[in-house]
Amino acid sequence: MIASALGLGATALPAQETNQSSQIQQLQQQIRQLQATIEQTEQQHRQQLEALRKQVEALQPPPPPAAPVALPATPEPAAPGGPAPGGPAPTGSAPAAAPPAAGEKKGWSPADPIQIGGGRAYMNLGLVGTFAAGGSTAHGIEGGTQLGGHDPNQNGFTVQGIEANFAGAVDPYFRGNANVVYEIDSRGESFLELEEAWLETVSLPANLQVRAGQFLTDFGRINTQHPHSWTFVDSPLASGRFLGPDGLRNPGARLSWLAPLPFYSELFLAVQNSQGETANSFRNDNGGEPMFGRPLSQDTGNSLNGLLLAPRYAASFDLSDTQTLLAGVSAAFGPNGSGTDTDTQIYGADLFWKWKPARHHGGFPFVSWQTEAMLRRYQAGATAAGSYTPGASGVYLPGETLADWGLYSQIAWGFRKDWVAALRGDYVLPVDKAAYEWILGDDPSRLPRWRFSPNLTWYLSEFSKLRLQYNYDDRQQLGIDHSVWLQFEFSLGAHAAHKF
Repeated sequence: MIASALGLGATALPAQETNQSSQIQQLQQQIRQLQATIEQTEQQHRQQLEALRKQVEALQPPPPPAAPVALPATPEPAAPGGPAPGGPAPTGSAPAAAPPAAGEKKGWSPADPIQIGGGRAYMNLGLVGTFAAGGSTAHGIEGGTQLGGHDPNQNGFTVQGIEANFAGAVDPYFRGNANVVYEIDSRGESFLELEEAWLETVSLPANLQVRAGQFLTDFGRINTQHPHSWTFVDSPLASGRFLGPDGLRNPGARLSWLAPLPFYSELFLAVQNSQGETANSFRNDNGGEPMFGRPLSQDTGNSLNGLLLAPRYAASFDLSDTQTLLAGVSAAFGPNGSGTDTDTQIYGADLFWKWKPARHHGGFPFVSWQTEAMLRRYQAGATAAGSYTPGASGVYLPGETLADWGLYSQIAWGFRKDWVAALRGDYVLPVDKAAYEWILGDDPSRLPRWRFSPNLTWYLSEFSKLRLQYNYDDRQQLGIDHSVWLQFEFSLGAHAAHKF
């Protein structure tokens, strides 16, 4: 089954009772969180719940050896979304059928893991392809109406990403994960992108966990989600404007602690590099172009001052047998490239609520609501003596703090099996309106803007989906634009469980 292939940490750990107890407590709390807050497809529901259950089972003491069974179970073909072939036959009076002949092979399923290695060290391979077709009335779609690096970026067809996932157990102490994405930009140029590649502990005491490598920063909800797990075709405006087209991610290390409480409660602290295009509001040189009228540099006088700090706290509560609430607060602090002693602060708060009736079928029907708010305070340096600010008519810029905020709110309704209707509203604007008026014509990155996006998703199976989305986009001084996108997505092999 594809779900069992997702057990990244399902290995036989050392037989220390304290470690086993700690891991079992952690995984059981994660199971309760998953059961309440799963918001995506039926595929992800089954994959992630089964993966965590198998990790708990692996940590339990092994049962005593059982006597050999005389008659083998009868393999039966799996129904869509049901058990994988090879499972035990139902009990009853009918005699068991003969096992398959030697050398006979079962048919291949997209859910079957593509596995390398075995035992305590293995790697599962998975592939997700995401494509979009459509268009917009906007001039300059890429970086204009569409701020995300994986958003549909041109009239016609867009390869939003072909993502290869490599995930598995390194040994009884670590698990690893890597996501490599192939993309084609609006100019037709192909490139590979290392989205994530990290190593994570699975046996530290006191509910502690360490992750190290290249990873998406734990800021809010949308930043840690890969595009194929989004509820919409494109990323929210606040995320694209403050965290950057590719999200906030960089090499570094993260420490997390799961509090021993009756509800899910976890603290995170990440320390990462702050330079490059994946740290958009920090030491990003913006491709050599000025930002907010200032030239940018990735240089800092002290390497320790060049680090990015990102704390986060998240907690989940069961409001009732059918409702769950997950809330979190996040922050990111680090230097930016507009001066030698300038920094950026980003704050965020997020909320996720889900209702699912006790008598659901395959996760349907359901209603979920997700919202995030972000505030960015960008300390902009003064332009150097003798420099000339583009668009400022000879005006030199003093040092100042530019404040912007934004939010999005979205609701999804799984109104019948495999069908989800969703609606999202986005809004971004500067707090200090007077500070940006002189650059309106040359730097639209702080213009007030709101967007309204309804969509409809049809899950053809656990491994493919179609999504139709419309965007009504209102950008101050640039007018109103309309966009329509049709997205198609497929998945092959096993894929690592997504963070909620």
